[in-house]
Amino acid sequence: MTRVSADTFRRLELATGGVAGAGVAEMSARLPWFDRLTAEQRAGVLMVTQLGAANFVAWLRDPDATPRLTAEAFRSAPPDLARQMTLRQTVELVRIATEVFEARIPVLGGSRTERATLVAAVLRFGREVAFAAATVYASAAEARGAWDARLEALVVDAVVRGDHDSAGAVLSRAAALGWDPAARARVLVGNPPAADPDPRRPSGPDPLHGVRRAAYRAGTAVLLGAHGRHLLMIMSADEDPDDGGGGLRGESKAVLTLTDAFGAGPVVAGPVVGGLLEAHESASRALAGHRAVAAWPGAPRPVDADDLLPERVLAGDRAAATTLVEEVARPLREAGGSLTETVESYLDHAGVLEACARTLYVHPNTVRYRLRRVADLTGSHPGDARGSTLLRMAIALDRLRAAGVAPEPDGSL
Repeated sequence: MTRVSADTFRRLELATGGVAGAGVAEMSARLPWFDRLTAEQRAGVLMVTQLGAANFVAWLRDPDATPRLTAEAFRSAPPDLARQMTLRQTVELVRIATEVFEARIPVLGGSRTERATLVAAVLRFGREVAFAAATVYASAAEARGAWDARLEALVVDAVVRGDHDSAGAVLSRAAALGWDPAARARVLVGNPPAADPDPRRPSGPDPLHGVRRAAYRAGTAVLLGAHGRHLLMIMSADEDPDDGGGGLRGESKAVLTLTDAFGAGPVVAGPVVGGLLEAHESASRALAGHRAVAAWPGAPRPVDADDLLPERVLAGDRAAATTLVEEVARPLREAGGSLTETVESYLDHAGVLEACARTLYVHPNTVRYRLRRVADLTGSHPGDARGSTLLRMAIALDRLRAAGVAPEPDGSL
């Protein structure tokens, strides 16, 4: 650039205050939201504009100092200014300030050559200021992202551990992450997605970015955390009225959409619970189901944790054994009407209805009625392959506990 004379530098230095004031006045006149800023925020904008004008004069003396001087203008702003104003609003302010600078500063040149130099300098300086603003917002976003990731990890860890002593802190941290405290919750466990080797794609190098995008498309809030080599997801969910247990039958598309966001392998869903503080129960069932799902190669994806009760029992899950006894065997026993005996006879005769009826000395229609009653009470039918396994195991566990062989849920005999 053509050198600027000492007289022009003096005029520029004397005019910086007026140029900055004119820029702020133009912002107030052209931007409807500017007057809604607090007095402190407007003063911060004025200070940044004044410092920018002063830095412009210093930059004319030493153009190599641009990055340092422009970044310094934003660092001098009040700490909450970048948090309160969006990047779009900041770009609008920079555009108006540059237009005012372009209108008022070149006329201070002592010659046509100096005025042309000042026009080019204003445009270049405005570009540098815009880049400096983007850098400030990018740094703030990175800091916020790191803080959010820390909060999210703490919330997920507290849910997995069932830490009820810090319930208030858990809800507060989750609310800071956008979680609705009144939302119901369910936990999904599966393998994390593989990282995309191409950083230009939407998922980028962070494999969880795709999961969050899927949750956003599904309109569902999620909290993500690692559990060993697996990905644990807490999702907001509403129990389907047609599915009394909150299972996967009749589930909305949200669960299927989020399941597709996991990596290859099984995905196990815990039950829907009343809220985040009860999500420990859903997490414990989902994790237990994921440990045992290898025993059922044909399991659907996703699979409900309670559909894996037999496999969970074989894997040593005492909670699953208790569920089988309390929710399957006990209703059959208390209902009477020889339901337990009918189930065992039906299974012993490999599902041959007539043979079962002859053994029980009843009509085959009576057996049909009892089997429908069993399905109504337990949700499982002896004629179904999975149902027969579940019923057989539940009845066996109930008898073992009655005989004092199988441990109770507290570990005692």
